[in-house]
Amino acid sequence: MTSRTDLSQLSLAEKAALGSGADFWTSRAIGPVPALTLTDGPHGVRRQTGATDHLGLAGSEPATCFPPAVGLANSWDPGLVRRVGEALGREARVLGVDVLLGPGVNIKRDPRGGRNFEYYSEDPLLTGRLGAAWVGGVQSAGVGASLKHFAANNAEHDRMRASSDIDPRPLREIYLRAFSHIVRTARPWTVMCSYNRINGVSAAQNRWLLTDLLRGEWGFDGVVVSDWGAVVDRPASVAAGLDLAMPGGPGAGDDRVVAAVEAGALDEAAVTAAATNVAGLAERIHQARTRTVDEPGGTAAASEQTDPGAHSEENTGSGVSGGLADTHHRLAREAAARCVVLLQNDRDLLPLTPGRNIAVIGPFAAEPRYQGGGSSHVTATRIDSPLAEIRALGGDTVTYHPGFTVTTGDADPADLRDEAVAAARDAEVAVVFLGLAADQESEGFDRDHLELPAEQLELLAAVAREQPDTVVVLAHGGVLRLEPVARLAPAVLDGALLGQAGGGALADVLFGVVNPSGRLAETVPVRLQDTPAYLNFPGENSHVRYGEGLFVGYRWYDARDLDVCYPFGHGLSYTGFGYSGLSAGPAGDGFTVRLTVTNTGTRPGREVVQIYTGVPDSAVQRPVRALTGTAVTGELAPGASEQVTIDVLREDLAYWETRIGRWVLEPGTYRVWAGASSRDLRADIDIDLAGDTLRIPITLDSTLGEAMADPRAAAALSAVFGEMADSMGSGDALGVDMMRMIASIPLNRLALFGMASEQLDALLAAANTTPPDSGERAD
Repeated sequence: MTSRTDLSQLSLAEKAALGSGADFWTSRAIGPVPALTLTDGPHGVRRQTGATDHLGLAGSEPATCFPPAVGLANSWDPGLVRRVGEALGREARVLGVDVLLGPGVNIKRDPRGGRNFEYYSEDPLLTGRLGAAWVGGVQSAGVGASLKHFAANNAEHDRMRASSDIDPRPLREIYLRAFSHIVRTARPWTVMCSYNRINGVSAAQNRWLLTDLLRGEWGFDGVVVSDWGAVVDRPASVAAGLDLAMPGGPGAGDDRVVAAVEAGALDEAAVTAAATNVAGLAERIHQARTRTVDEPGGTAAASEQTDPGAHSEENTGSGVSGGLADTHHRLAREAAARCVVLLQNDRDLLPLTPGRNIAVIGPFAAEPRYQGGGSSHVTATRIDSPLAEIRALGGDTVTYHPGFTVTTGDADPADLRDEAVAAARDAEVAVVFLGLAADQESEGFDRDHLELPAEQLELLAAVAREQPDTVVVLAHGGVLRLEPVARLAPAVLDGALLGQAGGGALADVLFGVVNPSGRLAETVPVRLQDTPAYLNFPGENSHVRYGEGLFVGYRWYDARDLDVCYPFGHGLSYTGFGYSGLSAGPAGDGFTVRLTVTNTGTRPGREVVQIYTGVPDSAVQRPVRALTGTAVTGELAPGASEQVTIDVLREDLAYWETRIGRWVLEPGTYRVWAGASSRDLRADIDIDLAGDTLRIPITLDSTLGEAMADPRAAAALSAVFGEMADSMGSGDALGVDMMRMIASIPLNRLALFGMASEQLDALLAAANTTPPDSGERAD
């Protein structure tokens, strides 16, 4: 980022000070550069004005708690996510916040990850599309986003020391892909580096990550900010490309930066660059807010703030209230309803009919679990109780029974269970709320298992024995083992975490006011032992080996042909959808898919179309199929159709070729599937792509087999070996057998068999000379 703010009059010490916080949540005001306020979080503004912390312990001003990423991702809808981002940006303005710390786009590598509730998906394409929409929404309000946690922060165990040890292909294709897409398309104003090390190098001191890749390859022009407390060696971090170390205070290390420059250990240009980037962020916020001052949408309290460092008192201390709070609560309810996933619905038990005798069971119905624990914990402006909302739609025939407790108390568990079972027996339908309590999953620690508490499963089994019409509603931030639930309950609604309006959203779906259109953004396995990282999570001795490689989430289950409880992308509706007319045609370096989706049922509803692509005859290791495109239809009336067009981009088809260090689009036949989940594939078609001409340089370490596979090298070998090479390359049995025997011999070993060094040099020169007008893609 190039700043127009004149920093020439600042001393080295002042420029160093621009690179650290003034306190927990604000940067320093130095010379012409105003202070900036940064705060959590991705699903609501956590603006603290008293005691401060990054663990969600101290209170914060009231703000709308939208569905956390674990819920919001189930919408699969970038348009909806952008609207939520816009609302978050408006609230940040009202609360005097300049940078909102989100979105979290790390891949859900293992379902036990303690911070999975704050991340979108196990799939990089879905993560990237949703994350880009969130960034675009927030920044449209003149508030900076902070893309996090960069990178490979996939576990909480030992998170401030552990090294994520990842091979180049999965690092690029799985763990960096969403970051790359968001940086290049949504242009976030800040990126937050993570606590962990990557292949042994701290993210906060990783020049390859923060400078070569982020700025050099991807063109990032914003501020790199540290996660709170991630910086250990401030001069090393500045040299690596870190601009702003947070939080502030005596340990910020400004003096160490100055001393390193004076000792010749740190180039002053790096300090100036960091200060320039921070000043540029302040300018960017100022300019964006000048442009958005007169925009409609509820930023009246912030409209006077053209100076990002001049927050008026009326914008802090009272939280979000009035008409803005009402408007955003309605949006939160709409979003939450779009995120509910109908996992199963045997005998069309749902939707419920108002006026039926309904026994609502479980404390999560009265006191909902609606957000995760830790730094993103929001003080909600209001909270919808699922029980109250069910009663509002269902009538006075709805009864409530706790059934179990989530905290220790005076109530006898057996008495609670017996009362609930009796009520279920006497009712026409039982709606049982199950899930995890806040102290069972949170930022700061990973889970040890995927199980629901035993007392909850015992209650469900007892209720289901007495009441065949039992509906389960789930609340949780991380994936649960749901096989027992699926076996016991004919209908299951997955609410994940739905934010403050989730109670109303669940009632809307239960009674059919909203037809569910949510789809799972991560696979639900049959058991923990089936999961990809089972033997490599959370690691030991401060190292985590990503041994599953490319095969994360559904890629793993499909490659091993494993049964799953519910597949990635799964979600039912109260209506049905038919797919027809699938076609695929080249478009640029990718292709365009077209198909028709028709509502074949009796209720209006939305469909989430998923495009998967595979390369059956690939020359490299690949998943069986990978998500390469999505679309959400409008709400289709019964019998109505919509023409769906999805562009599949080169960036989502290419693989990282480690031998030459670049992305390669493999030429050949690609199979394209259109489906309603990774396991519900409705139609498929093949398309041929020209791809890239790949030439791997032939070196002395190359094998004879590799050389013979290259036409130029094979021709040079033929000239050297004469008839022997002809025999090796012929189709007769002796030639084939001999080639198989010697194919793995490196060329440098040929000297041991009498080949002169001059001949080897000539061979390499001939093999690696690119003829003019060859059409080969440059590296």
